[in-house]
Amino acid sequence: MANETTQKLWTPANKVTLARILAIPVFLAVIIAPWPEYLPDWPHAESWKPLIAAIVFIVISATDAVDGHLARSRGEVTTLGKFMDPLADKLLVTAALLVLVELRVLPSWVALIIISREFIVSGIRMVAASEGVVIAASWWGKIKTVTQIVAIVLFLVKGTPLLGDFDQNFSDGMYVLAWAAMILAVFFTIVSMLDYFRKAADLLGFTKRAKRADVEPFDYMRMSDDSWEREYPTKGDLEEMARSVIDSARAAGKKLGTAESCTGGLIGATLTDIAGSSDVVEGGIVSYSNDVKMARLGVPEQVLSEHGAVSEQTACAMAQGAREQLGVDIAVSVTGIAGPGGAVPGKPVGTVWIGVSDAAGTQAHLFTFGGSRSQVRSQAVRESLRLFSERIGA
Repeated sequence: MANETTQKLWTPANKVTLARILAIPVFLAVIIAPWPEYLPDWPHAESWKPLIAAIVFIVISATDAVDGHLARSRGEVTTLGKFMDPLADKLLVTAALLVLVELRVLPSWVALIIISREFIVSGIRMVAASEGVVIAASWWGKIKTVTQIVAIVLFLVKGTPLLGDFDQNFSDGMYVLAWAAMILAVFFTIVSMLDYFRKAADLLGFTKRAKRADVEPFDYMRMSDDSWEREYPTKGDLEEMARSVIDSARAAGKKLGTAESCTGGLIGATLTDIAGSSDVVEGGIVSYSNDVKMARLGVPEQVLSEHGAVSEQTACAMAQGAREQLGVDIAVSVTGIAGPGGAVPGKPVGTVWIGVSDAAGTQAHLFTFGGSRSQVRSQAVRESLRLFSERIGA
């Protein structure tokens, strides 16, 4: 039993993330340690030091894409992974910025802005989580991360004497390019932070917040703004996840069903695109209207009138109704506002409740997705597949 638990905990994705964290001291040693002194036969070792450090930094940063792909494709998103992945990114960027400040290559105010943003966003996320709300990150966070990595790499190499020996004009150009990239990184850092404030305006009291009933606490799906995992899913991504869900359900002997509103059958279509899905997928109910939600899924009229179609209570009732009506082991439901219209106070476009029901109970998870209508719907499909994976493996 202990060995099985360890295997579920230390998935390939989590091992890659841990390796990224353990590699940070290696990067620090390469850029700070006086190792060139111990290589007398390499007279230019000191000049090569920044370039080698930059290469090590790039390799470590690239593993972020690897663990995200592994977690998605294998359907092995774990709580430990959701904790370690953003931590690894923040530790790497923070370590690099502090090293640049220590080497007097970067002024401290730049590092202060970038690091402060992480504290502020983490605080907003904690407030949101305490209210049962998950703030899904937008593309601003991804742009911020990419520009930070590019800027750090350029700052690592811009001062090396090798560039001046190669061509002084090239060296001067690298200096200007490095600062341009860092200014962009600071800009997107601030913009991505303001985007979080915008999304959490009602939670922080800046705007009027819609009332909702208190609910029992549960484990919310938390998404990292710095994780490559949060990219808008492609058809290939969803296909890989669906195949993993089908294989896992078949191995576990579980039957699956869906109840969909704003996704209009996309979850069922994604699952049934996989050959052999009939082994585990019993069916789905597309309940776009409230009448169908009541008639086919048994959602009480009182729930719809008091809480609305886009609510935790409705998502739970839909999931439970689908499980009972379809006779399945696990049912997932989706109800939300895909846009471009339909927003109401407290429920902006991108608000999606995803419910899941099995023998252990029924819960609902709140997401605020960004992007276009199709992107909101594809993200809802992705999170629904993740919930299937988690419940199958529970």
